[in-house]
Amino acid sequence: MTTFSAVRTTGIYCRPGCGARPRAENVVTFELAAAAEAAGYRACLKCRPYRVAGAVSARSPELVCRAVQQIIAGALDEDTETALGHHLGVSARHLRRLFNEHLGVTPTQLAYSRRAHFARRLLDDSDLTITQVALASGFGSVRHFNRAMRDVFRSSPRDLRARRRRHDRLVADGGLTLRIPFEPPYDWDATLRFLAQRAIPGVESVDDRSYRRTIVLDGDPGLLELEAGGPDHLLLHTHLPYWEGLIHVVERTTRMLGIDTDTTAGETLLATDPLLGSLVTRQAGVRVPGAWGPFEVGVHAVISQELDPASTRDALAAILRSHATHVPGLPHGLKYVFPSAATLADANLTACQMPIAVSSTVSKFASAVASGVVQLDGEASLDELVSALTAVPEVDAGTAQMIALRLGYHDAFPHADPQVGTALRLIGAGPSGALEDVAERWRPWRALAAAHLAARAPLLSLENAPN
Repeated sequence: MTTFSAVRTTGIYCRPGCGARPRAENVVTFELAAAAEAAGYRACLKCRPYRVAGAVSARSPELVCRAVQQIIAGALDEDTETALGHHLGVSARHLRRLFNEHLGVTPTQLAYSRRAHFARRLLDDSDLTITQVALASGFGSVRHFNRAMRDVFRSSPRDLRARRRRHDRLVADGGLTLRIPFEPPYDWDATLRFLAQRAIPGVESVDDRSYRRTIVLDGDPGLLELEAGGPDHLLLHTHLPYWEGLIHVVERTTRMLGIDTDTTAGETLLATDPLLGSLVTRQAGVRVPGAWGPFEVGVHAVISQELDPASTRDALAAILRSHATHVPGLPHGLKYVFPSAATLADANLTACQMPIAVSSTVSKFASAVASGVVQLDGEASLDELVSALTAVPEVDAGTAQMIALRLGYHDAFPHADPQVGTALRLIGAGPSGALEDVAERWRPWRALAAAHLAARAPLLSLENAPN
């Protein structure tokens, strides 16, 4: 994981690998850049720690992890810690205590730092105006933006832009291109394979280099494209109707890619497991891919619990043809934005080329989400989410766990997923009925274990195929 080193005598904090060589007795370490800033340190001008991922450790309590995800989604852009605590069922005081204890920073300080760091990257990467950068980073006004940059970086936005290095600026052929930093190693190829196997036709497109998808922002369509960039970053090409709130588009993208959480502790645990150890060691950099659209992931999971992959794609394509918003003129076969839960709850799905029982389950799932009975926003605990999902008729526990995994629940374990089950049996985990028992020892990193198993399943099948 990234550990930031701060020097008491200079008041500066650095990223790993910085050329500075302070005396050890003068150095204090922080897991988050925001914590270093809250303690009064400023970012090093040489190593530029705002350009690294700085993921939040999943070793923190579940409540803290859920709160962090809410902050990343914008919960504190215009609201207060009191409102955030209310959503999570705790007081603001208790929430601040937990954050200080486990992260070294308050919720407000974390949100403030993330916005400032994102803005600094925009000043480096793009030619957006100062006003556009402020709005894209979630600041309500240029005045607040200017104050934040002086607080965090001790300089005005104009001075910071003047300092950017020649190779920082990214040139885009239309749209806007940004660097998405990650903590190496990161297995981009494994992520592409995972997303390709579950891609929704017309909404997502995956080839051996890139991932593309349609999105919708306040009713207007947009397009995202992702490809490899360098040893510590991907490149995100965005084609959006406006740049306001761009920070949340980027944060959702990092969650979809599984690079929003530090998994060092999970890798260490799984590497010592007698079943998974060698597999995890060979697959350094596998992450747990999340979801851009929680509802679309849920629909895919509900259909695929009953149908094979080809039939699942056909059923999804039929749903989109009948009920999705068409977006003309897009490349790579992209032409739809996925319909909302309210749209599918009111739709007649019986003509969508799938068994009546499956269409009925999709309708009931959509109704549960649209009515709020099932909430896919990350506020519920894992047990609460699984209970709500399995209360929907015909949605089984394995499907609920797969949805939870894609929503970022680190201890979700989709035991019924064919790739996970196949890989477990091939590495000697025993009969299928024992799979959940085997996975108990991987808590609280069962989602990471499942991602490693799914990534290895195709190769294990080839290795064990008869000659």
